[in-house]
Amino acid sequence: MIEIVAGVDIGGTNTVVGLVTKNGDLLAEKTFSTRNHNHFNNFINTLSQEINTLLNQVGGDYIIMGVGIGAPNGSYGMGAIVDAPNLEWKGTLPICKEITSRLSIPAVVTNDANAAALGEMLFGGAVGMKDFIVITLGTGLGSGIVANGNLVIGHDGFAGEFGHTIVEINGRACGCGNKGCLETYASATGIRRTISMLLAQSNQPSIFRSLVPEKLSAKMISDAATNQDPIALEAFEYTGRILGIKLAEAVTIFSPEAIFLFGGLAKAGNLIIDPTKRYMEEYMFPIFRNKVKLLPSALEGKNAAVLGAAALIWKEINV
Repeated sequence: MIEIVAGVDIGGTNTVVGLVTKNGDLLAEKTFSTRNHNHFNNFINTLSQEINTLLNQVGGDYIIMGVGIGAPNGSYGMGAIVDAPNLEWKGTLPICKEITSRLSIPAVVTNDANAAALGEMLFGGAVGMKDFIVITLGTGLGSGIVANGNLVIGHDGFAGEFGHTIVEINGRACGCGNKGCLETYASATGIRRTISMLLAQSNQPSIFRSLVPEKLSAKMISDAATNQDPIALEAFEYTGRILGIKLAEAVTIFSPEAIFLFGGLAKAGNLIIDPTKRYMEEYMFPIFRNKVKLLPSALEGKNAAVLGAAALIWKEINV
């Protein structure tokens, strides 16, 4: 029998589960909606069923040894998700205990961006790096910080909530309960809100004037920018300015070799990277200028968060 693990990436919109070998080969993968589960136990039931479905799909030569999970506000020490702003369920959700009770295998959880950072370090562009940051630009904004080769998780396991640093006092309302958080400006959700703001402030022609703002996706906005839609182009410039300034602050604190952008909004490529890099350098503490690389995730065709979550459980079970 060939030993494998399941890697799970829980996002505010979708959850991705994959079966991964010790060498980082992704054997099978499935995406399903995180939303529309009226109770956390219903979500766990769906997740467990999807893992079993994938296991049946790859055949009988494999045995699953454990489940690694990357999730918003995932606490490694508690084995739980705690008051995640972008998830429908609140409170302390003992996800590891629930998975183990259904599948009878060990499970471990960490912040979703930490999982992405592990994936980048083991299989992507950060191979050989000891100091780097991964920024996940999905429904929200997360960060995985690696210093001297180790994840920075803090005393309670919640370090790296860069998306909840403040951009503007009394700014946009955030799901965490605060106002002005970075993720309300620099994320797939944030750039959609920026589109609405720019439409209200200007009379410029735009494809978005005939579309419902709530139905916009990061891909739709990047496609419009590629086609030179002025509102879309201005939205990327606005987003890049805010993200670049905040990344300049992060560089001052952590002095990383590189910063990797990962997630749906990062797929816009240079539309988001170019303005972010320009403003990051402009507002950088001078000693760090032109030293820090800003890069897209190098795991093309692979899911860094799934691979990182898988790496987490491989390390835990140490087989």
